[in-house]
Amino acid sequence: MSKTPSLVPAERIERSILLLRGEKVILDSEIAELYGVETRTLIQAMKRNLDRFPPDFMFQLTPEEIDNLRSQSVISSWGGRRHLPYAFTEQGVAMLSSVLRSQQAVRVNIEIMRAFVRLRQVMSSQADLIRRLDELEERYDGQFKAVFDALRRLMTPPEAPNRRIGFTEV
Repeated sequence: MSKTPSLVPAERIERSILLLRGEKVILDSEIAELYGVETRTLIQAMKRNLDRFPPDFMFQLTPEEIDNLRSQSVISSWGGRRHLPYAFTEQGVAMLSSVLRSQQAVRVNIEIMRAFVRLRQVMSSQADLIRRLDELEERYDGQFKAVFDALRRLMTPPEAPNRRIGFTEV
């Protein structure tokens, strides 16, 4: 089976995924850029089909969330948006491709879905590693306590309420 070449590099999509309100999301402007449409066109299509976008598919950011993202340099502090951006969950992104109906939106959507799956796999493998570490710690209790404590510190993600999820370029 031959694989269709990607329109957008996986790394580009993964850099677009953010963690907001405990959800992995992509902002409307990022999706519009990936789909090759203007943000206003994407928002128009979403609003014309609002019944397809319940709160677990899409939500509008608050001014505080915008300020927080700007302080992290996730979004530009300049620009001419008149309305607060929308954040789309994985299901919302899938629904967008059906309301936009362009061939590029469908192909890019496939790549976005693959990025979300890869992200879940990475998170799942980390959870599996933590479980195995717990089992080893029980088996070897006091003998290697310092080693287990050091490993747990290395595996603990940094505390940040809103941050990009995905791979970064080095």
